[in-house]
Amino acid sequence: MAPRQIQGITLYQIKRMIYQGVITKMHSVPTAPVTYYLDFGGAVIHVNECAGKTIQMEFIRYQCLSCGADKKLFRGGYCYDCFHSLPQAADWVIHPELSRAHLGIEDRDLEYEREAQLQPHYVYLANTGKPKVGVTRHSQIPTRWIDQGAHEALIILETPNRYLAGIAEKALKEHISDKTNRNLMLTTRGTPGGLPGLKKQLLPYLPAEVKDYVTGDQTPYTITYPLPDPPSKIKALKIDEAGTFEGKLAGIKGQYWIFYHGTVWNVRSHEGFVLRIKC
Repeated sequence: MAPRQIQGITLYQIKRMIYQGVITKMHSVPTAPVTYYLDFGGAVIHVNECAGKTIQMEFIRYQCLSCGADKKLFRGGYCYDCFHSLPQAADWVIHPELSRAHLGIEDRDLEYEREAQLQPHYVYLANTGKPKVGVTRHSQIPTRWIDQGAHEALIILETPNRYLAGIAEKALKEHISDKTNRNLMLTTRGTPGGLPGLKKQLLPYLPAEVKDYVTGDQTPYTITYPLPDPPSKIKALKIDEAGTFEGKLAGIKGQYWIFYHGTVWNVRSHEGFVLRIKC
């Protein structure tokens, strides 16, 4: 069957095709609802088209996303050694207030850190069942919000580097969580969270260094997902422990596949896993 092109991705529409490859996070297109693709390198699964179908998954092995070794993965798809040496896995990634490239100070790789840190960053509010605060690069909007399963989001400020965004987020974390409640995000439909009003409440807590970067009034950015009926309760699937799994896909939200009867598979937490998937 001849392939067709969607958003530059070659897509093969073959019923019950078997795919095998290394898992990385799903690509998303901000349509309404969000369109998802899972890229295996040589083939792409249009995940939305798998909804309502029975999916079979089998764990094959691990493959570190950096060195390629078949070793137990530590975090982010990396083995222990790679995670503790790669610049993209340094502490400043999770804690942006630790960024130092603007001072010319190297953590693991100054060239990489300058490229990643010395670019515009947003501090934002995202409603993932409950409002939270977060930081991301300007190029990751709205992808970051989609990955978190937010149904609405609002930018608080835009800074010229990661450090300033980090100190702003750190100050706001004293008053609002920076964590996504997975259970709440997956089991709720998403109702407006009053983000413009919440933003105004939080502005006085910002450090003086960042107040000039506050954005003007906006209408919250809204997102819908291909998940008609959220589950009432969930059970996480760890495919390396289960070995195999079979279930009917109900929908997708964030980086999760949600199956009927409440089983959920977090694609992001399985990066670096080599799987065989039939759908």
